[in-house]
Amino acid sequence: MALEYRLFSQIDLADPFFDSLKNDYKEFTEWFNKKAAQGECTYVFYSDNGCLDGFLYLKTEDEAVSDVVPILPAHMRIKVGTFKINAHGTKLGERFLKKVFDHALDRQINEIYVTIFDHHQSLINLFGSYGFQLVAHKTTPNGREGVYLRRVRHTPYVDPMQSYPLVNLASSTPYMLALMPEWHTRLLPDSMLVNENARIIQDVSHTNSIHKVYLGAIPGMNRLTPGTPIVIYRTTDNQGPAEYRSVATSICVIEEYRHLSSFQSKDEFLRYCGPYSVFTEPELNDFWDRRRYPHVIRFSYNVALNRRPTRQQLADEVGIDRTLRWSLVPLTPAQLLNIARLGQIDESLIVY
Repeated sequence: MALEYRLFSQIDLADPFFDSLKNDYKEFTEWFNKKAAQGECTYVFYSDNGCLDGFLYLKTEDEAVSDVVPILPAHMRIKVGTFKINAHGTKLGERFLKKVFDHALDRQINEIYVTIFDHHQSLINLFGSYGFQLVAHKTTPNGREGVYLRRVRHTPYVDPMQSYPLVNLASSTPYMLALMPEWHTRLLPDSMLVNENARIIQDVSHTNSIHKVYLGAIPGMNRLTPGTPIVIYRTTDNQGPAEYRSVATSICVIEEYRHLSSFQSKDEFLRYCGPYSVFTEPELNDFWDRRRYPHVIRFSYNVALNRRPTRQQLADEVGIDRTLRWSLVPLTPAQLLNIARLGQIDESLIVY
C-alpha cells in the first residue's frame, strides 16, 4: 500500500494503532480532534490488509522552542510532531524519514527536530542513525522526553547515512550511471518524467525509500566505492530523439559495492537485496541463476533534480563527451556541480 496524505478527519481515532500514543500523551485525543477541526492533514500508511501501520505529522515552526532545556533559539524548523510505525520487518521507518527530509528540502529549511521518550529506544536508534543528536530535554506531566536535532546543511560531512542527503565531492570521483526507463521508474519514483508539483504531498510508490539496491552488468561498476556520488541518467524511452528524451534525473551516493560471487548462497543474496531492491523475488532468483548481472550496488537516493538536463545539455553545457558510451561515465566535480545547477537543486547540498 502507499503512503498517503490524508485529512485528520478521514482517520479513525478509535483504531487500536493510536492506543500507545494515547498512553504516552494524555492530551493526544484532544490534540487529534483539534487538528481534525482545523482541516489539517498528516501522512498515514495502511498495510495490504487495510490496517493502519504508520502515522507521521510534520509542522513548520519559526519561533524559539521554549518548553525544552536548554531552549532552542528562534529558527525555521521542521518539527516531527508525531511519528509512529508498526514495524513488520519492513523499511517503513526509513520511508517516513525520507518524507521528513523531503519536506525540509522542499521548504529550504535547515533544521529538523523530534521529541522522543527514552523508552522508545528503537525510534531513538532510527533517528540517530541519520544524524539526529540529543540537544535538550522536555519535561511535561507525561514524563521526560529527549529532544533530537538534525541540521541538513552547513554541517561537517560524516558519512552517507549520518549526513544524508548531503553529497560529498571531496574524496571520490563522481560518475554518471545509465538506467533504462523500466528500471529507472521502479527504482526512483520521485524522478519520473512527469510534472509533479505535488511530489512532496502525493508519493507514493512502495519504492520510495532512502536506500536502493541495483544490479547491473556495466563494465567498471566495481569502481563505485562507498561515498562515490553518482548522477542517474535515464536513457531514452524512444518516444522522441534521444538528445531530448535521455535525461539526468537524480544525484545519489554509493554505500556499498559487491560482486555477485561474494555471496555464499542464494539465500544470502536474497536477504541482502530483498529489503531495498525493487526487483521481484522471481527476478532476483533469475538474476542469481543466470549470473547475468554480476555487479550489485547499494546506494542512497539523495536528491531528485527539479529540472532534468537533457543529453543535449549534458554534452553541450556540461561537457560530457558524446563519443563515449554513456553507460558509466566518470565526471569531474565541476561537471557534477554544473548538473546540479542545471537541475535547479540547492547547491548547499553538495559538499566540496
